[in-house]
Amino acid sequence: MTILLARMLERIISKGRLCLVDAAGARYEFIGAPGPRAAIRLTDPRLHRKLMLRPRLYLPEAFVDGTLVIEEGSLYDLIDLLQLNLEALPDAMLSRLLNGSFRLLRRVHQYNPRARARRNAAHHYDLSDQLYALFLDRDRQYSCAYFRAHDDDVDLAQLDKKRHLAAKLLIRPGHKVLDIGSGWGGLALYLAAECDADVTGLTLSVEQHKLATRRAAAVGLADRVRFHLRDYREESGRYDRIVSVGMFEHVGVNHYPAFFAKVKSLLKPDGVALLHSIGRMDGPGSTSPWIRKYIFPGGYVPALSEVVPLVERQRLWITDIEILRLHYARTLRAWRTRFEQNRERIRVIYDERFCRLWEMYLAGSELAFRRGGLMVFQMQLARSLDVVPLIRDYIFDWEREHSAGVERAA
Repeated sequence: MTILLARMLERIISKGRLCLVDAAGARYEFIGAPGPRAAIRLTDPRLHRKLMLRPRLYLPEAFVDGTLVIEEGSLYDLIDLLQLNLEALPDAMLSRLLNGSFRLLRRVHQYNPRARARRNAAHHYDLSDQLYALFLDRDRQYSCAYFRAHDDDVDLAQLDKKRHLAAKLLIRPGHKVLDIGSGWGGLALYLAAECDADVTGLTLSVEQHKLATRRAAAVGLADRVRFHLRDYREESGRYDRIVSVGMFEHVGVNHYPAFFAKVKSLLKPDGVALLHSIGRMDGPGSTSPWIRKYIFPGGYVPALSEVVPLVERQRLWITDIEILRLHYARTLRAWRTRFEQNRERIRVIYDERFCRLWEMYLAGSELAFRRGGLMVFQMQLARSLDVVPLIRDYIFDWEREHSAGVERAA
């Protein structure tokens, strides 16, 4: 079986250099054009077969379990090497290697009725409150930042992200705003303070709800910002503005029609909605089985080709789409750096295996945005044709007018 694994790697590795020592001590080298270098040792003979059958599940699993040992380079180097070579594969071979039959099963994997959606949210977002404080920015923005300049740090970039979103929402004082997937409350608090809006936030995470509610009270905004532990499908009322940041990835393809129908029903005739989501540039795909099992059960990153037809069916205007490339890679690098700086403190909260699990998650996610075809899209929606200005200058005008507030907050 090792010979078959070696033959597969010979076909894959065309750039960089990979050294593999199998569980019996046999050494193999795969050398391509100049590129990243890594050396690994397998300590479990069962891995020889597993890595051939389901590499997207068993390679990260083996690293976390310690049966795949990196002897040269770092985990980042290894993933970079593999991702670089996967980019070079013919489409048919890449699809067989990465997707297998999972495209056929994805509606089963992404079936997220309300009770299951709550369990999925708890799996990731109801971890120790200390954990997120140790690697996120000060405002706990757990989504893609917006880097306006090369040397911006993640705290400033997250402030600029909130400002960019607010500019696109065209909020006027007193507007009722719904934040679907409000996290720890940072965006909702910003919109209330900076735009004088009345904001309702929805989350499925008990821990997020607790902290967001405390934050609103602490800054004197509890009369204008409220957070509910509630599924978006349970919400009622009408809103002037709706925003959803980093939540759509948890909806699941089965539920996209219901999501956009709900957004339309909650949005006033002259309302504006803004959807900020991770997307994929190469069309529909499947979620990594390792990510689905250990990190984001029920999650899926959509292609725009899966989203736009459903918006059209609701007869909503797509008034603006912006694609953010590499912004999330920079965000994830900042999170990964902070995670490693606080690794010992996190290990005390959990254990070494948890640290390895999250090291794999953060490094793999960063490289998915650098080499794996992931990006972020911001899609602005409206029910009426003429609600949004006809040219995009209003976005930059608003940002300039509100830059002083952002700088003071920073």
